[in-house]
Amino acid sequence: MKKGMIARVAWIMASHAFRYPWTVLVAFLFIAILIGFQVISPILYKELVDTAVSASAPTAEVMSTLFTILGLIVAVKAGSWISRRVRGVLIIVRLETRVMADLAHTAFEELMRHSYRFFSDNFAGTLVRRVNKFVYAFETIVDQIAFNLFPSVLIVAGTLFVLAKRSPALSATLFVGVFVFTLYVVATGVWKQKYEYARNERDSEATGFLADAIGNASTIKLFSGYVHEFSLFRTVIERLRKVRVLAHGLDEGIVAIQSFMLYATEISVVAVALLLWQKSVLTIGDFILIQLYLITIFDRLMDLDRVLHRLFESFADAAEMVVILDKPYEIKDAPGALALVARHGRIDFQDVGFAFHRTRTVLEGFSLSIASKEKVALVGPSGAGKTTITRLLMRFHDVAAGSIRIDGQDISKATLESVWNAVALVPQEPLLFHRTLRENILYGRRTATEEEVIEAAKRAHCHEFISALPHGYDTYVGERGVKLSGGERQRVAIARAILKNAPILVLDEATSSLDSESEALIQEALHELMKEKTVIAIAHRLSTIKEMDRIVVVDKGAIVAEGTHEGLLKAGGLYQKLWSIQVGQFLSADES
Repeated sequence: MKKGMIARVAWIMASHAFRYPWTVLVAFLFIAILIGFQVISPILYKELVDTAVSASAPTAEVMSTLFTILGLIVAVKAGSWISRRVRGVLIIVRLETRVMADLAHTAFEELMRHSYRFFSDNFAGTLVRRVNKFVYAFETIVDQIAFNLFPSVLIVAGTLFVLAKRSPALSATLFVGVFVFTLYVVATGVWKQKYEYARNERDSEATGFLADAIGNASTIKLFSGYVHEFSLFRTVIERLRKVRVLAHGLDEGIVAIQSFMLYATEISVVAVALLLWQKSVLTIGDFILIQLYLITIFDRLMDLDRVLHRLFESFADAAEMVVILDKPYEIKDAPGALALVARHGRIDFQDVGFAFHRTRTVLEGFSLSIASKEKVALVGPSGAGKTTITRLLMRFHDVAAGSIRIDGQDISKATLESVWNAVALVPQEPLLFHRTLRENILYGRRTATEEEVIEAAKRAHCHEFISALPHGYDTYVGERGVKLSGGERQRVAIARAILKNAPILVLDEATSSLDSESEALIQEALHELMKEKTVIAIAHRLSTIKEMDRIVVVDKGAIVAEGTHEGLLKAGGLYQKLWSIQVGQFLSADES
């Protein structure tokens, strides 16, 4: 764990907890009251024993005194029971549930604001696990502090105070034993953290591998990858096992030394008590008092290593998410950013430069102007930079040089949400929420009426298949829309874009993976969608290209040609070559 991370995690947890200050303060007040009752209880048992032992006979007066003490013990037990219940309600029911919900909101909101590149570089399963570990770490940390650490400090302090009243030597002996034991536990706990952090890293690695493999289960089957994946997983799990063996082995050795230290402390305290009893400083009842205190304190001290272990483990769990919370956003609103006003949809790329890293420049001095409501196709070989151009327009990445303007406004100086509101995207493989078809379409404009949703679905040619489903628009589509065919998912995505009605439309190879029948339906839907909009289409299919007003040929991040379909064919060059390849593919498909 990085230096200062425990303090950072503690600050975040505390800042969320103290949104409910009275709950925190009253809860810890009742913890103090509970410990007060627990400190008083052994004193009453001492008095009970001393009264019984000193009495020559069980006279009425002696029995009355004994029952009076017993009544006080009952009152103390009742007070302890009430304090324990109030503590539980305040800590578990009120504080933890509220703060865990707040932490989940914080983690989700901060996580979702990270860039496209961030989510491309991280496994979804690992991120989900980090959020969950962060939230549940609070529960563990509060439980350990409220139910173990804080009460332990109070009960040790109370015990030392009571014993000091009986004999300073007795109190000092116990203090030395507890101090040395605590110092040892804390020191070894801190020392072990590097091994706990290594265990967490290996645990996250194994989780990420599982999520990746499960997400690609069909690929593993189709490429006969069982043996290969089993071998990789065995390697990952073996690394995890080794760090676990080391961590548990260290625990066993440390606990053995702890037990020896507590036995030595107990014997020392009892030895001092015997010497004091010999001098008539202590009574028989004091031995009961001492033993009850030792049992309570030693139970807590033996649990201290586990408490610290769980605390450090929880801090390490939370730290994984805090690293993300503290990570600066790659793409964010500029200071004083204003909302983009996109009425016409004119787009200007002006000397744009962009590189994923130093050795891979994608665009350099790229310039392109697209008039309002003009429909432009981007054509070129794979890796030419077509998709990067559209992602820069949507500010999934920020340009390294130059500017991109919509209706004359620099998008880098506009708010992100206003830029996204100006652009609708229909990707090659649309991803749907595991929600109803209605909710997925409504995502285009969440305030739309039922009539508007149905109208959008009709224009996208998906109302027909939705109406045929047993639950219609209330049908759940499965994770990422897996219950729908590719063409059906595409039409739902188009309906969503129709409902959004943004002035700019980006089509990222929207029909390239569909069969001819689906493509025909989607071409009709796209024709509806493109009306009165500025369109940028990354196009492979010939039918999509023919819809465009202008074709821009891109190669190695630069425009190498542009014009109409017929003009580019006459000019020859890269476009003619790409066209010839596609025509050959279509002829081959027809012959087969």
